[in-house]
Amino acid sequence: MPSVESPSTQRLALSQLAPRAEQSEIRAMTAECDRVGGINLAQGVCDTDVPPVVAEGAIAAIRRGDNIYTRMDGIARLRRAIAAQVERTHSLTADPEREVLVTSGTTGGYHAAAMALLNPGDEVLLFEPFYGYHAGALLSMRVKPVFVPLASPDWTLDLDQLRAAITPRTRAMVINTPANPTGKVFTRAELETLAEIACRHDLFVFTDEIYQHFLYDGAEHVSPAQLDGMRQRTILMSGFSKTFAITGWRVGYLVADARWAPAVGYFHDMLYVCAPAPLQHGAADGVEQLGPDYYTSLARDHQAKRDMLLSALADAGLGGHVPEGAYYILADATRLPGRTAAEKARRLLASTGVAAVAGSAFFRPGGGEGLLRFCFAKKDADLAEACRRLRALPE
Repeated sequence: MPSVESPSTQRLALSQLAPRAEQSEIRAMTAECDRVGGINLAQGVCDTDVPPVVAEGAIAAIRRGDNIYTRMDGIARLRRAIAAQVERTHSLTADPEREVLVTSGTTGGYHAAAMALLNPGDEVLLFEPFYGYHAGALLSMRVKPVFVPLASPDWTLDLDQLRAAITPRTRAMVINTPANPTGKVFTRAELETLAEIACRHDLFVFTDEIYQHFLYDGAEHVSPAQLDGMRQRTILMSGFSKTFAITGWRVGYLVADARWAPAVGYFHDMLYVCAPAPLQHGAADGVEQLGPDYYTSLARDHQAKRDMLLSALADAGLGGHVPEGAYYILADATRLPGRTAAEKARRLLASTGVAAVAGSAFFRPGGGEGLLRFCFAKKDADLAEACRRLRALPE
């Protein structure tokens, strides 16, 4: 019987990208928090209560059998509701049949849009501090993120830095407003300047507006798509994860010019097929039935949570920028022991049972090492206990 040689495995290897990929520091801290039974102010899980109309709408859809694939762009009722909401809030008209996509979360819409509109070797401007998934999705497609630092402590836009970052390969910019992790709300004047630059250099603008309803102290949310010359080049992305406290449902949406939306839909179909069918019905019930009072109350309640956590952080010697939107505080952690922000976060968790995220997760290597991000989208009792523990932090 002839001998059988062992098959060669020399060509079996990870992709060129995989060795550089690491677990998100946000998820790593969540896992560590779960291990020790701590209070998770690290991940933006938004574990407040789901509006009953949203939950009951999804349950009713399951029971009546709405459990199969939807159209690749989502159920018609939700697309129409999204178009109506965008018109109410942004004064923008979007065709629900040709320009609105229901996506598997905002991140799913972003990834599909990047696949549809960007090429390997393109450069995309991201403002730093940045949300890691915005950079990671680009890197996964061999697109180069080019980071434009915002000026601390108020995270103001530095136009000289922005203009210096633009090259012939620049194809797009990403604007996250209100922003994760800083809570920065880009002003209308800043956005008008960015719009002028986008039009002059003929750039796409990917705008992540998932926190648009979390606004404090009179801050105004402006979508870049509202500005002159921007509707056709803006890929507006948002969703219901935060506003309805359904982060695990993965129901988001994207609004884009009819020239771009079909291609985005094609790649979204390849990646996700569709957002979960019965959960789309629950989200549609929420958009249709929850009026302005719901969103006003949402912002008011989270401003109170923000102020509660800001006070505790100040008492603990961990003060930071007061966010105008979203539900995060990027706090000054220089007084905590640890060589890096990741070490500081783990020591804080060990000593208090409160989990935060290393600020370095939102910067290029070497940045953010004196910062920690805290999420305040928590039930009041859990947030109050976290604040009590932070105030007891040894000096």
